[in-house]
Amino acid sequence: MTTMRLLSSVINRPNLRVRQFSASASSFSAYKSADGRGTLFSPTSTPETRTTRTMATQVKRCLNMEDLNPNVKVMEYAVRGPLVIRAGEIEKELEKGVKKPFTEIIRANIGDCHAMGQIPITFIRQVLALVAYPALLEDPSFPKDAKERACGILGGCRGGSVGSYTESPGIELIRRHVAEYITRRDGGIASDWQNIVLSAGASDGIKNILKLLICDINGKQPGVMIPIPQYPLYSASLAEFNMQQVGYYLDESRNWGLDIPELQRSITEARKTCNPRALVVINPGNPTGQVLSRQNIEEIIKFAHKEKLFLLADEVYQDNVYAPDSKFHSFKKVLTEMGEPYNKMELASFMSCSKGYMGECGLRGGYAEVINMCPKVKAMYLKCISAMLCPTVLGQACLDVIVNPPHEGEPSYEQFMKEKKAVLDSLKVRAKMVVDTFNSFEGFKCNTVQGAMYAFPQITLPPKAIEAAKQAKQPADVFYAFQLLENTGVCIVPGSGFGQQPGTFHFRTTILPQVDKLKTMLEKFQTFHQEFIKKYK
Repeated sequence: MTTMRLLSSVINRPNLRVRQFSASASSFSAYKSADGRGTLFSPTSTPETRTTRTMATQVKRCLNMEDLNPNVKVMEYAVRGPLVIRAGEIEKELEKGVKKPFTEIIRANIGDCHAMGQIPITFIRQVLALVAYPALLEDPSFPKDAKERACGILGGCRGGSVGSYTESPGIELIRRHVAEYITRRDGGIASDWQNIVLSAGASDGIKNILKLLICDINGKQPGVMIPIPQYPLYSASLAEFNMQQVGYYLDESRNWGLDIPELQRSITEARKTCNPRALVVINPGNPTGQVLSRQNIEEIIKFAHKEKLFLLADEVYQDNVYAPDSKFHSFKKVLTEMGEPYNKMELASFMSCSKGYMGECGLRGGYAEVINMCPKVKAMYLKCISAMLCPTVLGQACLDVIVNPPHEGEPSYEQFMKEKKAVLDSLKVRAKMVVDTFNSFEGFKCNTVQGAMYAFPQITLPPKAIEAAKQAKQPADVFYAFQLLENTGVCIVPGSGFGQQPGTFHFRTTILPQVDKLKTMLEKFQTFHQEFIKKYK
């Protein structure tokens, strides 16, 4: 049977989600137009640009800042905020020949693996090529196992095309493969494919769960507990949904450990003004890079049960564990093994194609496994998802390859394992390189990057630098980050975008630049920091 006939037989079997940011006062200046409406200008914009924009604000519009959704005005997304806007402007200046003390922007602000030079995994791209252009199924240069994966995916698509809509929770075959993957990962603890909902990246899946919690109870706004420092998706989404952010501080002195007394302090304080309904845990941590121990996870589960909180386990970095004494434990596995009453708790856990060893950020594939949800609520959840029609189908296909990779004995197995190992081994080396280098800087303190893709060092800034930041009307860490960008081309994210203990300053940087570029970046960083300290000491 030819490959095309195989595909035809599979198809004919009868049984077979805008990141946004807000311009902060730290990097933009506000001006008043003739009609009194506020207009935001970049400090680098020209007078001509300002004139044009001011004229534009004089036009009477249906939607103005005064009647804009107030939740949109207050939301911020630090990893794509004003620093990144300025980095883009500098790139354009470099293209025009403007002289700078550097020749390129190094974007260490976001976990975009392929943008930082990571080579795509061959098998993933082979299957994606085949599903996108099925005529390639006749090409003998593609391995048999890649063609079989592609035929399976296409068999789950209406009309045998990834250009068609799928079921709103995703293609059934892929959801079944996700459940099988989770079962293998958790040592045989069963996963029901009907609890799997595919999404456009983990971010979309997380927001879909948060939406279910938007309900004032007894006159109190809903609250969600999130770690501080946190990934800005959470603060941005909570602001967008008009939900209260309930921060709990991770303990930097214990490698960003999670203390139960701190959780208790946080929820007790929050209940004075809101109704905490859910607890978010990011493991491995972003931006902090810690990996939770099993004992710590058990303590967190017990706390959530006692306080009647819906658990959200953000586990997108589960493949990214580097420290020899660290190991990933899924909340689903621990919760189940703890037995009653904990195995009856509501839990949503999330995974993505964007991180791990694959780094397929732009394809926007992910899943949520939602267990123990009230059946009536689950029906509403699925109804809500259906309004978005379906997740991107190429993202679903990518996820399928990740949860159903080449098996031992298949043609692509050895190459796949070699490429996967090479990526993770290199990330391990880079994690250590970043930590060791930062800890050699005056005034820097950086915890071990046990997992994920980031370092979150604390920096002690001289009083004169803090005063200079005040004069510039910027938080001190923002001031430092802008100075770094303008002098070196290195783009990082200030710690204030993630949250930090008052009086401390941090920043997040990825460990993703390839080794040679990472070495260059760290050398630039060191030279800049020495000059910065000398200037303000």
